[in-house]
Amino acid sequence: MQNTSFIGCGFRRDVLILAVVMGLALCVPGVLNRGLVFIAGMIWINAVFGLSFNLLFGLSGVLSFGQAMFFAAGAYATAVLTQHFALPLVPALLLSAVFGGALAALVGSVALRRSEGVYFAILTLAFAELIHLLIANTALLGRNDGLAGLVRPRLGIGSWQVDLAAGDNFYYFIVGACGLLILFIRWIVDTPFGRALQAVKQDPERAEFLGIPVRMHRLAIFVLAGATTAAAGALVAPWAQIVTPELAHWSNSTNPILYTLLCGSAYFWGPVLGAVVLSAVFYVTRTLVGMSDMVTGVLLLVVVVSLPGGILGLLARSTRREDKR
Repeated sequence: MQNTSFIGCGFRRDVLILAVVMGLALCVPGVLNRGLVFIAGMIWINAVFGLSFNLLFGLSGVLSFGQAMFFAAGAYATAVLTQHFALPLVPALLLSAVFGGALAALVGSVALRRSEGVYFAILTLAFAELIHLLIANTALLGRNDGLAGLVRPRLGIGSWQVDLAAGDNFYYFIVGACGLLILFIRWIVDTPFGRALQAVKQDPERAEFLGIPVRMHRLAIFVLAGATTAAAGALVAPWAQIVTPELAHWSNSTNPILYTLLCGSAYFWGPVLGAVVLSAVFYVTRTLVGMSDMVTGVLLLVVVVSLPGGILGLLARSTRREDKR
């Protein structure tokens, strides 16, 4: 299936949608309790996590089962830089993203050179488990207990300071930071580089024949996705105020895949809507042991069997049928 919907929505239209969603998100603390505000912050972070994965899968056709290693790398890097080295938050976030990109460059240069497709996916899973074990056995990173009691730092320059630990200040910071990351990801999709990746996904051999360096393009998007994933993970550390090795576990790598498949990899906003839907499912079933996993499994089974384009694909087909009448 030609994935034209991924870039066909229009950059300006998506910027307008993002601005409206951000405006609504800024109203959340005024109408919801602190617990739901925390979940709303996690939805924004998970939305970036899902969009970063879909840069690989939906845009370029690269399937990775190990994105959690970059998410955890960003989270732990921010925790260490802000708590142990007293680095200001914004430089720590930027360095965490760079660290995630560097880790992706290292993994990608090995994995993409040797294999692709399913074999590449399995290799990324293996690398992610290595990172998980490394974190769980490193004293500086708290071993299996992780790093707890993380303090939300101040934000500002000189005499102008904002205490991100006060009220909902850090939630507003998350909305702004994630909004910028989403805008950056959308911009990548609309560049000539993004369109070249579309060609690589549709027919790698023809793309190579036309002069597109397929392996270099795949490595570049893998690095970019690793950096944006690490940036999302970096926000988790001060938001949750704890980081654990579970962030690098293979089960966390399945989350962006679930977000993407549920609402459609062919649509830019698919992973975002998927993060919202699955977060709502987890919240509703939070008191029922094992129910969230069961509901998630049923949803994915229905989507894979009956709705291969996801929920947004179903809505698009329904709209087209209505227009033909």
